Amino acid sequence: MSGTRRAASVPVPPQEETGASALPDVLADGLEVIFCGINPGRRSAAAGAHFANPRNDFWRLLHEARFTPRQLDPSEQHELPELGYGVTNAAYRTTPGSSDLRRADFAGAAERLARIAAELRPGAVAFVGKEAYRGAFGERAEFGLQARSLGDTALWVLPSTSPANASVPYPERLRAFSALRLWLDGAKERRAPRPP
Repeated sequence: MSGTRRAASVPVPPQEETGASALPDVLADGLEVIFCGINPGRRSAAAGAHFANPRNDFWRLLHEARFTPRQLDPSEQHELPELGYGVTNAAYRTTPGSSDLRRADFAGAAERLARIAAELRPGAVAFVGKEAYRGAFGERAEFGLQARSLGDTALWVLPSTSPANASVPYPERLRAFSALRLWLDGAKERRAPRPP
């Protein structure tokens, strides 16, 4: 990706209204994909960076699936928009684990993601875990491209990268991330102007 991207103006709800953590979204307009986690864990909130648990595979998977030219450290998350990517969460409240979330933590998530899609026009929102998608939309999903979209923004579901997700082995997670990368590459080709 080249050129400077306009920083997002979609606000994070005030903490006193939502129990939101201090972990800000990393967004800009015209991104290829926004990765949407379920919520900040304690390590991420303490570090002020998404997916900051050193046992979380998110940053490794981004690199090995060809999203990033090298494995970024969570502290380098603000480099993502220049590469064409962003990060947000379906719920803002920090918890020890996602099982500590309540339904109320996802109130307004679908509407907020729809506003992000309408204003910033990403190619896709990729949910990092089935529960992130389910929390936002109240419906179960399989991995991959979803029938639902947010206008022109496609929705994907990837396996959770959390160390607690032992049910999906690393090679399967990598295949899922690589499938999204291939789809995005194909989407770029489909949008490219045809020679006269």
